[in-house]
Amino acid sequence: MRYAVLVCGPAGAGKSTFCGALMNHLVASKRTAHLVNLDPAANPESHEYEPVIDIRDLISLEDVMGELEYGPNGGLVYCFEYLLENMDWLEEELGEYENDYLIFDCPGQIELYTHHPFLPTLVRDLQRTGMRVCSTYLLESQFMEDKYKFFSGVLSAMSAMVNLEVPWINIMSKMDLVTSNSEDPASGRNGIRKRKDIARYLDPDPLLIAAPFGESSGDLATSTNPRFHALNQAIVQLIEDHPLVSFLPLDLSSPDSLETVLSHIDYTMQYGEDEEPKEPHDLDEGDFVDME
Repeated sequence: MRYAVLVCGPAGAGKSTFCGALMNHLVASKRTAHLVNLDPAANPESHEYEPVIDIRDLISLEDVMGELEYGPNGGLVYCFEYLLENMDWLEEELGEYENDYLIFDCPGQIELYTHHPFLPTLVRDLQRTGMRVCSTYLLESQFMEDKYKFFSGVLSAMSAMVNLEVPWINIMSKMDLVTSNSEDPASGRNGIRKRKDIARYLDPDPLLIAAPFGESSGDLATSTNPRFHALNQAIVQLIEDHPLVSFLPLDLSSPDSLETVLSHIDYTMQYGEDEEPKEPHDLDEGDFVDME
């Protein structure tokens, strides 16, 4: 049985770094894993491991922009259209790997996950070959500095989940950047949420968008421009009616944090089907919730 993990999320979320850390962890655990690059715009030096399959061997964004004079977004769309027209190339490349863990590093353009059919079509083709597929969606912890930015990330994750229709794990990356105080003079970053408040972000509380932190959650009049009250209330209602999104915290400086994420990925795909299914490690939020 082959297993495919799609690593998705917006630009800057730490997808390539996560792929490298996950590869290191799997190799250290004596598991067979391979990196697949699906980003035609990727810098060759951005990957700690050399991809065994690289879309740039088929088509690169640089070539498309140079030869067809497309912009970055149009060029990326063209690259994925070309990939889907040449899926026999990818299937042939994947045919060399059996009983392996394949980590797909995906591009950072949100519209690929939320608007276009490229990745859902790719997922169906992978599943047709007998591959078990799940997706991880990374959102960086700095989104918690601004609750409106954070909920835009939540809605993007929700849209991508609905679009791809595969087992899904949302990850709050770069948790090592979260400080124990709302202001960190050493880093110059302000507004980072206190660790004791993070549980409301890992399991998004829609009332956060209804009022500033610490104020009455229902007092819309004190939170935003009145023009946005109806929109905010609609977002609150949407998230309450469809509570699809929750996050696992990821701190790459902590091996236990990475192991927790990996155990959830394994469980989602039932890695090792000949063995008894294993429950994922309990999420230890103590370090993030109970600290004063």
